Amino acid sequence: MRHTELKMGRTFALAFDDGDDFVAELTGFCAEMGIRQAIIPMFLGGFREVSLVGTNGPLEDPEAPVWDETVLHTVEAVGSATLAWSPENDALAPHIHVAVGRKDLAAAGSVSHLLGAEVQFIQEMFLQEVLSPGMLRPLCGPHAVPTLTFAPHQEAQPL
Repeated sequence: MRHTELKMGRTFALAFDDGDDFVAELTGFCAEMGIRQAIIPMFLGGFREVSLVGTNGPLEDPEAPVWDETVLHTVEAVGSATLAWSPENDALAPHIHVAVGRKDLAAAGSVSHLLGAEVQFIQEMFLQEVLSPGMLRPLCGPHAVPTLTFAPHQEAQPL
């Protein structure tokens, strides 16, 4: 386990609108505000379409990450995230997880890593900027999984 104390910066409330590309709007907001790292304690609302990590078939290797995509439609969602910097891509690397319930299947649920989503009606989010230490998401381990790491003597540089 790794741990560090965080020095927090600005706090924002965001309201995404119907039809918004959730990830594009989030990363665009961060670029506009100069945010390189943050925590998202929660967001909630609806998605017209959501892409999650998942598969319907058996896992070839249960110890390996799953990169397959599954798409669900018309869901209610609640989630949280960390935003860190990818040194390999020199870009913001969101790590977003959601729990969604399908409206057409008596709120049948799925929980996974969010790849992308289109907002339906509204998504409400609270985002807290992290000033220090530097939060990075390099590719680590035998499966090259983007993993949160800390640069204890480094503050986030504005975008």
